[in-house]
Amino acid sequence: MGLYKYLKEAWKNSENDDLWKQRLIQWRQDPATLKLEHPTRLDRARSLGYKAKQGIFVVRERVRKGGHRRPQPYSKGGRRTKHATQKLDLKKSYQVIAETRVARQYLNCEVLNSYYVGEDGMHKWFEVIMADRTHPSVINNPNYSWLSNARARAFRGITSAGRKSRGLRIKGKGAEKNRPSLRAHSRRGN
Repeated sequence: MGLYKYLKEAWKNSENDDLWKQRLIQWRQDPATLKLEHPTRLDRARSLGYKAKQGIFVVRERVRKGGHRRPQPYSKGGRRTKHATQKLDLKKSYQVIAETRVARQYLNCEVLNSYYVGEDGMHKWFEVIMADRTHPSVINNPNYSWLSNARARAFRGITSAGRKSRGLRIKGKGAEKNRPSLRAHSRRGN
């Protein structure tokens, strides 16, 4: 087995470790968005496009779990019983929310990908791989040269987690309404 396979096995077996409990305690005290020197899961980061070079870095993002509140529409349309729904059912995953929050913090960078790192009863943590699209080492590398034309991938749902929550992992029968988007499909019929 290679190094990354050992790292993957160690990650699977370390969920009940005291080390992870200590890490979660520390992560709760850290700020919600934190730039890291090294990824926590090196095998996962490398498989998703991370390389230890200038212009590519990892950010850990904390997202709160649980129900979401719908904004109250009392300002227009009057106060009626159907306006009183408070629970909001999100169509986005926590991972997509983490990617968009990090993309808002680092405006000159582009989201490459992200992966799950941990969770407790209140929060989930994801590490987002970012690439500075203006850095020469990123522009001149043929693997990352496409980033110079990429814009706002996280906000448009083009990252891997965004495509998953849009239903674009399904192909063929049963996925006729998903492409190019659900909104485009409904507009086409009306």
